[in-house]
Amino acid sequence: MPTAIRIVDELIDDGLVRLTGETAGKTGRPRQLLRYNQDGGIVIGIDLGGTSLYGALANIGGEILGELYASQQGLSAEENYSLVVQMIQSLVEKSIQQKQTLLGIAIGVPGVTQAGSGMVEWAPSLNWRRFFLKDRIAECFQLPVVVDNDVNLAALGELWFGVGRGVRNLVLLSIGTGVGAGIVIDGMLYRGHNSASGEVGYFIPGIEALGQRYEQFGAMEEIISDIGLVRRARTRLSNIQPEMALGSLTADDIISAARRDEPWANQLIGETADYLGMVIANIATLLDPDLIILGGGISGSADLLIPQIISRIEGVIQHIPRLEASSLGARATVMGAISTVLHLTKDYYVVRRL
Repeated sequence: MPTAIRIVDELIDDGLVRLTGETAGKTGRPRQLLRYNQDGGIVIGIDLGGTSLYGALANIGGEILGELYASQQGLSAEENYSLVVQMIQSLVEKSIQQKQTLLGIAIGVPGVTQAGSGMVEWAPSLNWRRFFLKDRIAECFQLPVVVDNDVNLAALGELWFGVGRGVRNLVLLSIGTGVGAGIVIDGMLYRGHNSASGEVGYFIPGIEALGQRYEQFGAMEEIISDIGLVRRARTRLSNIQPEMALGSLTADDIISAARRDEPWANQLIGETADYLGMVIANIATLLDPDLIILGGGISGSADLLIPQIISRIEGVIQHIPRLEASSLGARATVMGAISTVLHLTKDYYVVRRL
């Protein structure tokens, strides 16, 4: 029996795929149609944001079965790890109630990760440097584990479940606490020589950045991240609305003010569009993607930013790609995590039969 048929038979026996019927070809026997069995297994996905932790339990069709949230600001490296373990343990307990096979765990980390080993090279917001996250989680839970950059996983989430479905070349530009990009070329994630592709927060915004040292956050990141936007707003408001400048101002507050057409907020959004225009023009010129997706916290203001970005780069570059807001929002990384565990499961069956 051919290897491919044996693999499919094992997937059917284990309940991961099911037959859905037959289709007649021009010649030969009718072909059997297969699809993933949504109830054939469940996956845990974890998104380690810059300031918060989001975990979800989902079936292999992408349906969310349970969610958990936690704050992680100001924690040490080991405290952050303990919080991840606690959330996974809670989701494992939820999975038992579902009475389905737990296939694996995937974790998105805001930093440079080695996809093969699952080691976190550097994640400044978590205080992790050369942190062997995959090995520790796998030893703790005795399950297959995937660790990858959070934006890489978000790009895969959009590719498989979101606005990127059917697109072969795309870039997900995520802007929140940090700034990064997930790059998909010919349907495959591009990682780069050091697994550090997409660190667009380190783009140079102008010649004044040359010769400077940016260790924790990059030069562009310090300007267009949520933290950078709030910092610029406080400086702007210190003379005109000092009580707001000193208060608990957030990026969402600034976006809301722009929607109310407040001049100071409009000016800040315009400045952000200037810098995003430079980032997107450089990405488009270098990679020529079909689609650039705005993700992270900024996706909520994409309707304000995209027209301004396009107006700034028209005529500057030859081809402007389609620009869209993330359709998955805060769930993008977790949905990408689900897709990676599915691929891990598929590869396991292939390797076992070769």
